[in-house]
Amino acid sequence: MAVPFDWLISGALVIDGTDRPGVHTDVGVRAGRIEAIGDLSGASATRRLEGTGRVLAPGFIDAHTHDDTVVIRAPDMIAKVSQGVTTVIVGNCGISASPVRLTGAPPDPMNLLGDASAFAYPDFASYRRAVDQARPAVNVAALVGHTALRSNHLSDLYRSASAEEITAMRAELRQSLADGALGLSTGLAYATAFAAETDEVKALAAELEAVGGLYATHLRSEFEPVLEAMDEAFDIGRSARAPVIISHLKCAGAGNWGRAGQLLAALEQAAHGHPVGCDCYPYSASSSTLDLKQVTGEYRITITWSTPHPHMGGRDLADIASEWGISQQEAARRLQPAGAIYYGMDENDVQRILAHPLSMVGSDGLPEDPHPHPRLWGAFARVLGHYSRDLALFPLHTAVHKMTGLTAARFGLVDRGRIALGQAADLVLFDPRRIHDVATFLDPCRPAEGIDAVWVNGALAYRPAQPPASSRHGRFLPRAGDLRTTFNSQPNGDLPL
Repeated sequence: MAVPFDWLISGALVIDGTDRPGVHTDVGVRAGRIEAIGDLSGASATRRLEGTGRVLAPGFIDAHTHDDTVVIRAPDMIAKVSQGVTTVIVGNCGISASPVRLTGAPPDPMNLLGDASAFAYPDFASYRRAVDQARPAVNVAALVGHTALRSNHLSDLYRSASAEEITAMRAELRQSLADGALGLSTGLAYATAFAAETDEVKALAAELEAVGGLYATHLRSEFEPVLEAMDEAFDIGRSARAPVIISHLKCAGAGNWGRAGQLLAALEQAAHGHPVGCDCYPYSASSSTLDLKQVTGEYRITITWSTPHPHMGGRDLADIASEWGISQQEAARRLQPAGAIYYGMDENDVQRILAHPLSMVGSDGLPEDPHPHPRLWGAFARVLGHYSRDLALFPLHTAVHKMTGLTAARFGLVDRGRIALGQAADLVLFDPRRIHDVATFLDPCRPAEGIDAVWVNGALAYRPAQPPASSRHGRFLPRAGDLRTTFNSQPNGDLPL
């Protein structure tokens, strides 16, 4: 007698993550894996879910997060599982929870991950163990941050590293890669890394070649010199023979609006001879720490938190400056350290980048922010609802591919991102007619609508209007071999086409 499936989802439109249209069929899950695809009407199952009128897709992979510490300290991860995310990539923008050994408060922008108590992982192996012990609701794969390495070895982050310091950072990165890190990330736009010369980054990135790790970068500038910053990123990647991911590609600043075509042309040209891609989020506003270089009267800026003036969180910088009778620059200085939302992009540029075949979806959400950007709770539902269904920017199966199969290939997550036999059963069931983001800039912490169920490693992780699952089934996902071999791979699915 056949062993019953743990779960049988029947009659859904199954979109497998490979950028092909979906097929109405059944999916059987057993022991955390996808065990059968096809007509399972005669099969027995412990639990069944009728999927008629719904889409069954691979669990979404958030290509760009700052969930490094929250996956351990608040492992239910409702902001992510409620929008269908089952795997998060952490350690972006040069900041990571490990390997870190602070001697005081975390420097900007590492403070986006929490206060000093959040940095309890002096080496990458201890962080990996902590994730597995916490067993968060989502899977976790991690990059190592350049600024994190600098904080361990440089007493002054506003200069380039010495040869001895670079040697020490390389050794630490090498060990982290051996312990399962995906690669190296940089945040060269931030003051604590801006002084790092290109050769410093190249020297560190050289460690990636031996293991096939990747290089992800928050560019040195996303404003007027953005093309030069992209050239630097590609140069670093080619030097290390490492795939390159441009983080949250954008045209920042009013003077930069309308340049998406130039950026995408540069991305395409680089991709002809090297594995290159980007991630982006589906909003025309960004969010980070409050940066004096970005303070301008050309667009709105909202303060999300302030250490010296916490009551100013949620208010516009212009209003605060007016109330205090000072310039916005001076008001920003008084508020620091602080966080901000910058309404500094053009929607047409956002759409062109989001629609491009080389772009993945990443939320770039900031879970430690007391008044976060709504992308933390709404990014993936917004792509499916607003951009795919309502604006018809791309077909639904392409939207799913950008947040599943494409992302899994980029990061070498070989058993994620697809509905295929033997794959890990990370799944999301949603209503394509109702799916939409509910989180707003005024009320950002609201779960998406239209998500029916989410499974992580074959176990139910989320259903709306129900308390969090009594047990969590996420795990740490170490780098699985040479990412150069998977970066541009397009494996076939197992749907009965």
